[in-house]
Amino acid sequence: MCGIALIISGVRFQLSSLIGDSTPQTEQKPVFSIDDLKAALRRRGPDSLGAKKLLLQPRISRPFDDREIASLVGKQEAIETDDCYLQQCGDKSRNFGLANGRTVNLQSELTEKHKAAAEFHFIGATLQLRGTSPIVQPLVDSSRNILVYNGEIFGGICTRSEENDTEILLQALESCGDASGKKFSVIEESSRTLWFGRDAFGRRSLLVHWPTADDSRFLLSSVSPVSPLEQSSDLEVENRINGRKFWEELPSGIYSMNVDAPSGDGFLVSDVRKHEWADSMLQELINWERACVEPRPEDLHTSRCKTLTVQQGEQLAYSSMPPPESGPTQAPLLVAAETVLIALRESVRRRSSLHTIFQADTRGLEKEHVPMAILFSGGLDSMILAALLNECLDPRYEIDLLNVSFDGQSAPDRISAKAGVKELRNIAPSRKWQLVRIDSDLSTLTHETKHVMSLISPANTYMDLNIGIALWLAAAGDGWVCEGDDEDYLHVRYRSKARILLVGSGADEQCAGYGRHRTKYKNGSWRGLHEEMKLDMQRIWKRNLGRDDRCIADNGKEARFPFLDEEVIKVLLDIPLWEVTDLDQPSGTGDKKILREASAISFIWLTCFFRVAQLLGLYEAATLPKRAIQFGSRIARESNRKNFGSNRAANQASAGSVVINTKSGLP
Repeated sequence: MCGIALIISGVRFQLSSLIGDSTPQTEQKPVFSIDDLKAALRRRGPDSLGAKKLLLQPRISRPFDDREIASLVGKQEAIETDDCYLQQCGDKSRNFGLANGRTVNLQSELTEKHKAAAEFHFIGATLQLRGTSPIVQPLVDSSRNILVYNGEIFGGICTRSEENDTEILLQALESCGDASGKKFSVIEESSRTLWFGRDAFGRRSLLVHWPTADDSRFLLSSVSPVSPLEQSSDLEVENRINGRKFWEELPSGIYSMNVDAPSGDGFLVSDVRKHEWADSMLQELINWERACVEPRPEDLHTSRCKTLTVQQGEQLAYSSMPPPESGPTQAPLLVAAETVLIALRESVRRRSSLHTIFQADTRGLEKEHVPMAILFSGGLDSMILAALLNECLDPRYEIDLLNVSFDGQSAPDRISAKAGVKELRNIAPSRKWQLVRIDSDLSTLTHETKHVMSLISPANTYMDLNIGIALWLAAAGDGWVCEGDDEDYLHVRYRSKARILLVGSGADEQCAGYGRHRTKYKNGSWRGLHEEMKLDMQRIWKRNLGRDDRCIADNGKEARFPFLDEEVIKVLLDIPLWEVTDLDQPSGTGDKKILREASAISFIWLTCFFRVAQLLGLYEAATLPKRAIQFGSRIARESNRKNFGSNRAANQASAGSVVINTKSGLP
């Protein structure tokens, strides 16, 4: 994983079914060049970067005779065409594009019509995290199929320890067939179809440029490159062409693009179609419907009695007194807690298993090796991930806890992170936990801010920028650590070398962790809360994950999202909403109840009825209120002062949703 790009030119696109009326297309100077895209991907520090160019000609209606062939031999280069296809398979994750290429016969090679050929440029940047042999994308199989793939396989296809998942995916696609048993490499040879897509929840960034009159090419890219317009500091122009953004987040899903010539015209045309997911379970998760939304009075009474029992039990456990015996009324609570815990642990295990991490260099197994890091605030979600990672990762390896602050040691996230790492050292004293303190000053980040603005694009609000800067700095892992547990001891400069970063995205959306969830509950009761949570999950690809992935990947790191594992989502959806959250309770208590109450016990498995994080031995984290990274790091406060004059003025202007004003200079 690192990033991919695809550029198609020389094709007339019919896109009305996807983006409304298509704009008449004329040839204009491109906003981004191929080299721009390569540079943007190369900046991420991939282990390899490769590209492949293919030409696709219009079909010819008659053969050439010998004299025509003789007159053209030696004047034309052999032209390689590509009949494109990508087969949907069982794996549900990440971005892909596939093409089947073959050498055309001599008559086709020599046709003058090659001047109107479509060009396909495939670019693949690989941050190799799996397999024992280095690879360079795009990959080509024995049938001349081409694959560029941005992601990791965590289910659906079995991969062995020595295998690279991109190679395994290509083999699986080549062996797929239709209902008649024919291989797609055969039946698609004449279909001239390209398949591309983005996973169901948008965990990997994939931007699209639909052809316009200003730039008639079709582009897909993991990141928006820096354009000449951006270099002129006119970011508003850079992000928009004739009132429309150049880049858009590609909606999650599977797409196909058939490329062929219309009768009597000779030019290649294409329509783009979006397809439904074939996996019924995945479609249910996308629809995000919960069976039990509105409780009966007796359901609420039973649930709150259990909560009271849990609170009494955690106080007994924390004071080292024998816990109360569990009776029949606690059994449902235990089942829900254990089910969530098992699903989360398995999700973390799949994303942290050492055999899935690229180890061609055996020196990487030294004790000092840091295979993984966690975006760490010391709050509930990151503490749960840390405790689970400790269970899944060999104890000889260090774990870096990356914490960013714009207010030194006074930022809320810094305070909770310091408390959190002490708690982790108590429950896992044999593990070396590295709290990496990343301190920054917004006023000194002029160049960096400009760069992050290009990364978050097409997002363009101050909230997006604040989150993007905080994530970008945290992922870089460039800060300082304390030698020893004493905070007054020697401070040492440190830069995390971990290339995999666990992130808690998805926990708040699924467990009602945002303030607006409480508002919706008060205004619309349980049904209103459910609809708001459903909206959050169905737009997380657009509002959150693409932006976050681009900011993290820019540092040569891969973000992995255990809370967004399909099995975790399914388990949480199967639990009644009133057991997941109880927003009649105060902030820091009822929100994310199924996670919060489970984090309060400081000893693993002390009682049989405490919920997820209680089973992990985390007590202090359970009492912390939810804080988004822009608030916990205090970048939002500094941004408000800089751009609006004060927090009060920013709040009056609803600063988080205000579009960045680039005409008055960079923020």
